Amino acid sequence: VQLVESGGGSVQAGGSLRLSCLGHGWGYEEYMKFWVRQAPGKELEWVSSINLEGNEKHYADFVKGRFTISRDNAALRMDLQMNDLKPEDSAIYYCAKNAQGTARGPGTQVIVTS
Repeated sequence: VQLVESGGGSVQAGGSLRLSCLGHGWGYEEYMKFWVRQAPGKELEWVSSINLEGNEKHYADFVKGRFTISRDNAALRMDLQMNDLKPEDSAIYYCAKNAQGTARGPGTQVIVTS
């Protein structure tokens, strides 16, 4: 199974980005349930998660009300809509199998400037 993230970039505080994760391989959907991130010098942290059916969504307190997770299994895709971005959201974002980042992809970098 391979996961590939995209959609990162540089944006000013208050701006928005939409990250996407594409899954490849048999059973990819079981691996594509979590978004995690890692800022320079910091540990990997859980951001959001979604169940296989897409009807149970969970968010870390620091992104609640700003980020929205979604998935489209037919399109082999999971997205993270990020609004009202803050400089502290700057990190490399990964889609992964679990909150520990197992089987995560190469990541996509998000830079938020003040």
